[in-house]
Formats: sequence, structure tokens, C-alpha cells
Amino acid sequence: MIAYQLSVFAENKPGRISKVTGILAKAKINIRAITISTSDEFGVINILVDDPKQGYKVLEKAGLTVSLKEVIAVLIDDKPGGLDKLVQLLTEENINVENAYGFVLESWKRAVFVIDVDQLDKTQEVLKRSGFETLNAEALSAVEPFHYMKY
Repeated sequence: MIAYQLSVFAENKPGRISKVTGILAKAKINIRAITISTSDEFGVINILVDDPKQGYKVLEKAGLTVSLKEVIAVLIDDKPGGLDKLVQLLTEENINVENAYGFVLESWKRAVFVIDVDQLDKTQEVLKRSGFETLNAEALSAVEPFHYMKY
């Protein structure tokens, strides 16, 4: 299954993140995960949202440089070796991970690892054949992390 990631190219200056989050908030688009990578003067903000196509539209309309990229959200075990099992498989299959990030769904049980790979179709086949479960955009936006602590 395919998920979608918004990637926003932005200057590395104060207020750039808040501009993106403000646009999404005003459009009532929920951010599910976000990563920020910078290099000197510019950076990329990668975002998973509950409505990726609408998120793309509102960010583009606001004049931001944004892309909508197909990624794979893989469910992995949240335990030592859970991620290693996945990346070892990708290495064996000569699949390059170009960008990735993850988050825990339920402590010591399940996590999601989002990968941007060089061979999307092959990766989907390999993951399916190896018993990994993936989440599409709808399933990813519906994910409810387990809250095990009271604040």
C-alpha cells in the first residue's frame, strides 16, 4: 500500500515551520508526523497529514515549493531488532532508502517506519512477500497511538 508525504522546500529561517503549520491548521488538516532536515540555508520539511492531496493544494496555493511523494509506511515490531529486520531485508534486496523516519504506535508493541525508496514497486512486492504490513494514506491518518501514560 502507498502512503503520501508532503515535502516542503524552505529557507532555514525562523518562522518557516510556523508558516507551514499555520496553513495546514487553517485548512483543518491534521499533521500526523513531521521531520525537518536542513543544510546551511535551506531545508526540507517532510510531513504526513490526514489529507495529503488537500494539504498539497493549500500549501501550493500559498506559494510554497511543495511536492506530494509516494512513500511506504511499514508496521514494525517496537522491540530491539524490529527496525533491523526491515532494513536488513531492504539491503539484501539492494533497495536504497533515500529518506526515512518512524514513530511508536504502542510502546514495546508496534511502530511505523516511513520509507522513501529508490524502487517503490519492488519494495512493495518484497515487503508483502516477507509478511510486512503496510499502511495506505487512509489507514495512516486513522492511526491512534496507544496512550499508556496519564499526564
